Amino acid sequence: MIETGEILQTMHMIQQENFDIRTITLGINLLDCSDADPEKCARRVYDKVCTTARDLVKTGEDLERELGIPIVNKRISVTPVSLIAQGDPLPIAKALDDAAREMGVNFIGGYSALMQKGATRADERLLASIPEVLTVTERLCSSVNVGSTRAGINMNAVREMGEIIRKTAENTAAQDGLGCAKLVVFANAVEDNPFMAGAFCGIGEPEAAINVGVSGPGVVKTALEAVRGEPFDVVAETIKRTAFKITRVGQLVAREASQRLGIPFGIVDLSLAPTPARGDSVARILEEMGLERTGAPGTTAALALLNDAVKKGGVMASNHVGGLSGAFIPVSEDIGMIEAAQCGALTLEKLEAMTCVCSVGLDMIAVPGDTSAATISGIIADEAAIGMVNNKTTAVRIIPAVGKAAGDTVEFGGLLGFAPVIPVNGYACEDFIARGGRIPAPLHSLRN
Repeated sequence: MIETGEILQTMHMIQQENFDIRTITLGINLLDCSDADPEKCARRVYDKVCTTARDLVKTGEDLERELGIPIVNKRISVTPVSLIAQGDPLPIAKALDDAAREMGVNFIGGYSALMQKGATRADERLLASIPEVLTVTERLCSSVNVGSTRAGINMNAVREMGEIIRKTAENTAAQDGLGCAKLVVFANAVEDNPFMAGAFCGIGEPEAAINVGVSGPGVVKTALEAVRGEPFDVVAETIKRTAFKITRVGQLVAREASQRLGIPFGIVDLSLAPTPARGDSVARILEEMGLERTGAPGTTAALALLNDAVKKGGVMASNHVGGLSGAFIPVSEDIGMIEAAQCGALTLEKLEAMTCVCSVGLDMIAVPGDTSAATISGIIADEAAIGMVNNKTTAVRIIPAVGKAAGDTVEFGGLLGFAPVIPVNGYACEDFIARGGRIPAPLHSLRN
């Protein structure tokens, strides 16, 4: 049993090292809201979300005040909309955005489709609506799963997503492509992920569940300062012990929220999720290990150590670790990554290499506005292949900065931060993407 007194061990982390609970995310199953009439379906969705989540924000605020732990975001994830939309999905999208606003959450995720092996008519309708939906809604996030280790990669979906991302960027060009910051393309998507933009309530989830995402890059960085120059065995052990303490706090918050809301506790996601604030950077952890700049030779090895040690420490602290759990490397949300990209130490190719060992993938990366849809699809295909072959979750959240070139900057504000526009390989891949079809699953997927 977790005692509230354990929080005392982490108070200095909160006060001096930017430790926080990044999100309490309430997952809600909407399968019983499906209806052939889109407007009726939308009303059912709005009513169920508002009924289930009515006390979410208040509970989070109460826990913040009573425990003294910052809980930065309160969020909702729902069943992938393509599974409940029998007709036009746009009314459902608007109902979800309205419900998120009414409940006071900052984001709601689940405008999603699972297309790793093929597409239903509902999937295709949802994909076609994404650019408009992400333009007319404020808090709704979208995700599409285009590949998995068991199914391979749906290259038709990959091709479509390149075009959709370009169109979304054009629709929201006045906000530096903000719509694309709410859209992520996955391989091996996780059904209990509490982090946006990829959160959705998977079909194996209960009627509702409380999932908590913790964070603490600053805490890990400070812990490593005390073992500067020590061997990597000591580094790994230090990160494990720190991750254990961070996860214990997340477990306490998750169980308290679960009890007060009368909703089952799902998982703690112990990912190190950075922010643009100084002292809250994953890149600075890697540099504390001895790198002059993130992106230098050795960066991938350092990130692999960090990701593994975080997982090992976390699983000792909670029986229900899930989600993505590891280290995020979103460029726009990490001041160290931003500065490394600005000085040229961190390139798109190096970021791709790092995604082989990090929590997710190419995240919050701004590219020149003239980047073609086919090139975007090629980047998605490369990242999906890494996930498929390595049996891990990978993702692409990329923002074509319309009207801007490499070296310019896009600004989103808040947790989404800002990012330098980084160059992309200029050689074409149109003929490759035009092939379509499906890249077969790897041989090691045949495990039965």
